[in-house]
Amino acid sequence: MLWVTFEYLCETKHTTMKLWEKGIPTDKQIEQFTVGNDRELDLVLAKYDALGSIAHAKMLGQIGLLTDSETTSLVSALEEIILDVEKGNFVIEDSFEDVHSKIEYLLTVELGDAGKKIHTARSRNDQVLVDVHLYLKDVITDLKEQVRTLFDLMMESAEKHQNVLLPGYTHLQIAMPSSFGMWFSAYAETLIDDITMLNAALKVVDQNPLGSAAGYGSSFPINRTFTTKELGFETLKYNSVAAQMSRGKSEKILAFAMSSVAATLAKFSMDVCLYMSQNFDFIGLPAHLTTGSSIMPHKKNPDVFELIRGKCNKIQALPYEITLITNNLPSGYHRDLQLLKGGLFPAIQNLKACLDIAIFSIKDIKVKDNILADKKYDYLFTVDTLNEMVVAGIPFRDAYKAVAEQLENGTFQSPKETKHTHEGSINNLCLAEIKDKMNLAF
Repeated sequence: MLWVTFEYLCETKHTTMKLWEKGIPTDKQIEQFTVGNDRELDLVLAKYDALGSIAHAKMLGQIGLLTDSETTSLVSALEEIILDVEKGNFVIEDSFEDVHSKIEYLLTVELGDAGKKIHTARSRNDQVLVDVHLYLKDVITDLKEQVRTLFDLMMESAEKHQNVLLPGYTHLQIAMPSSFGMWFSAYAETLIDDITMLNAALKVVDQNPLGSAAGYGSSFPINRTFTTKELGFETLKYNSVAAQMSRGKSEKILAFAMSSVAATLAKFSMDVCLYMSQNFDFIGLPAHLTTGSSIMPHKKNPDVFELIRGKCNKIQALPYEITLITNNLPSGYHRDLQLLKGGLFPAIQNLKACLDIAIFSIKDIKVKDNILADKKYDYLFTVDTLNEMVVAGIPFRDAYKAVAEQLENGTFQSPKETKHTHEGSINNLCLAEIKDKMNLAF
């Protein structure tokens, strides 16, 4: 009948189920302020909290703090909770402070004393740490897969359009010849740098913090090596204080990696918006990727890419938000850290959505041929002409002056073709080498 008392306490109008509850009612205004939207955000962590609890229960059984039957029943109940999460049936009612209290409540209702023992040798601090680390590991894996898919599509477009010339710009002024092959593969190779950033973030979060308790370890003879292997972490965050200090640092490092991906997407989207405008007219977008105007019937607006640009620019602010929340905190746990989820979790979903829509859209970008037939692009080839003069034996500065004089008196004749041979140039894009580089980074 012990579990009935526990359930009654959870349902009484004077209390909310809190793991730190001592029987003293919490003022509702304070409760609302301190809990915030954690219940909603914690739904993301529910599966990982159950996974962490499974490993913890098995470890408690191994060291004799749970009987074999208690361990088996706890693991079974937690696996059922995971199934409910995956089916979308898991909820965190207002009577619970967070995911940890809801899961402990469910275990206690079903198993009685065995459920009450699940919190032995741990704190909510290392619970949320392990939840977040496990969640971020999965997030990084998913982001890497999406980035790789986008890379492959960009490389396909680079190969398909590698011989279609395109104006290159500096200062938004016509500068030198480029190509669609160079443009697409430039962004593809930049995505490799983003993968490197994500790999660095993965290295940081792939360390087990479970067992650090409130940040200073436990007097129980727990086996942290066991839970490290059980949860699939690469290594253990050995020092308990260091484990606690990883809260905030892990989120910030991932935020910087996400910001790197977002910067690539935002710049590419800006190019798309420019290139499809009538003033450039380098590419076209099909109707399903554009929107119209309420008063201008001719309009075809690149809203999809404008929203990618805007959302990704917002994501690039996230590392600095996390920095400002955490940079003056001393060691140990502080409630400020709760605020990190509110910025990071929605940003993760936004970045995934931006990658999805970029993957969906990029294959439908229509490249236009013969762009350089327009005479305003003749000056793109001044450098190529100058270089040919230098190869023929004319000193560079004299060749420069000679071409400048031709431009001034209107006698410059544009070759409108390229003969670039070095690695990474228009006529030697090194697409195979870029693919090899991604394979090594991934």
